[in-house]
Amino acid sequence: MRDIASNIGPVQAVAPQVLSAANTSAAIDLLGFNSAALVINTGAIVSAGDFTAKLQESDTTTAGDFTDVAAAHLVGTFPASLAADSVVKVGYIGHKRYVRTVITKNGGTSIAAGAVIVKGNPADAPVS
Repeated sequence: MRDIASNIGPVQAVAPQVLSAANTSAAIDLLGFNSAALVINTGAIVSAGDFTAKLQESDTTTAGDFTDVAAAHLVGTFPASLAADSVVKVGYIGHKRYVRTVITKNGGTSIAAGAVIVKGNPADAPVS
């Protein structure tokens, strides 16, 4: 089968926007899926903006329960700083039910960015 759309569940983590401060997404539920990937799409950076990204995980939706995903549970790595007009893809192979994205401003003014969690390997397909 060549159709990937019936086997993924994309969820918008960060709506495309100009970020001038740190951004933490809502918790994204991975229930019913056996894999996930984070895709970040960037646009312009203003005043040498320095932004980093990471993925956090938790068994609950409580904000204080989220911790950074260990490198051993990631497929790929996050860049030291997000670049303008680029796409970053990092897979998640951890076992927690919830994930969320964190984009942190370390300097500069702003970055245009958006993020999507792509849930894959559904327990029940096709995915609507």
